[in-house]
Amino acid sequence: MPDDKNRPDHVQSSEKTRDQYETYPYPDRNPEDEDKRLITGSPGNWDEVVHFVFGGRDPSAKGKIKILVAGGGTGDALVMLAQQARDRKAKAEIVYIDLSESSRAIAEARIKRRNLEKNVTFVTGSFVDLAAEYGPFDYIDCCGVLHHLPDPDAGLKALTDALKPNGGMGLMVYGEIGRQGVYHMQEMMERLNAKAGGAKRLHFGKALFNSLPGTNWLKRNPFVGDHIHGGDAGFYDLLLHQQDRAYRVDEVFDFVEGAGLRLQNFIEPMRYDPTTYCSRHDVLDKAVHVPFRDRAALAELMAGNITKHIFYVVKAKNKVKPPVPSPELIPTFTRIEGANLARSVAKTGNIKITFTGLAVTRTMPSASPAILSRIDGKRSIGEIYDMFDPKPEKFEFNAQFAVMYSVLNAANLMYLRYPEKK
Repeated sequence: MPDDKNRPDHVQSSEKTRDQYETYPYPDRNPEDEDKRLITGSPGNWDEVVHFVFGGRDPSAKGKIKILVAGGGTGDALVMLAQQARDRKAKAEIVYIDLSESSRAIAEARIKRRNLEKNVTFVTGSFVDLAAEYGPFDYIDCCGVLHHLPDPDAGLKALTDALKPNGGMGLMVYGEIGRQGVYHMQEMMERLNAKAGGAKRLHFGKALFNSLPGTNWLKRNPFVGDHIHGGDAGFYDLLLHQQDRAYRVDEVFDFVEGAGLRLQNFIEPMRYDPTTYCSRHDVLDKAVHVPFRDRAALAELMAGNITKHIFYVVKAKNKVKPPVPSPELIPTFTRIEGANLARSVAKTGNIKITFTGLAVTRTMPSASPAILSRIDGKRSIGEIYDMFDPKPEKFEFNAQFAVMYSVLNAANLMYLRYPEKK
């Protein structure tokens, strides 16, 4: 065996990452739990993908689509995407690539538990090397992986090269500001020369964490919790990873643009809007009429609780834009029951949105309950208008719908899509 000192740093780093996930597959999942629940989230929610990547036009309605889950771990994104494809009767070919055999075994068991294996191909290895070989892809999902690569820029470039011209990606990388204390812990481990891996590193890390005073930033940060609720795998992944970096908003934009991509939006959009955190026009006068990048960077500084950046990207030359309300478009709820929301808004006139410890209340237009109760994921905005008797002025209806939709879309609760062509 060659001496580690004579091997390239990126090789050693990749092997440490692989060894970590062989020993502590992340996140910790039991395939039998698939009988009880489907884990959902972002990126990879198909309504979001259609909205941000394909401009509201679902490519799975026209024919076969090809999807890559890059660095799929124990399978959360893979299972979610495969299940959504089956529920929509989509002809989807999904490729899963991950370094870890242990993680792959769990992901495979979960897929088999749901009888979803027919259209899934499992590959063990680095997607940096293999993505192009199995592509090109309509959609690539890479959640929580790029920030663990020795060269994240090379990783994102490899995914871009495997993407179809009109395709897109859903990505997640760590946010720096909301992870206050995490990198202090990693620095402490290095200063204490705790370079070992596996169980020895875990036991040392836990002893160190438990010895920290209540004044320590990590102990005081309520926005990270994997080290408390995620078992050994969660503790190791959050605090003991030996290849880990985080990004601020400006760095996310540089990262994306450097790979020849364009950022469509963050999830949830509301979190990247300074007006979410401050309503004083005199304070924000010079912050609201600036490019999106500048507004989002300011919002991150104001919020303080953004622990990860979830966002959708397309190739820079792809001019697709998310749809805006118009009569032919179909509104769809995501992560919420429309009937329950309609009743709640009818009672209070408001909607309360909570994310990572912050509660935001928004006043909804008076017609919102009546509109919300008529949304079924099949009717277009125009058809919903036609259901009213007596009909309101069309201008007034459209104005109220636009305001209602802007709130729900920014909170990641509603999206728009075009009807399928017969």
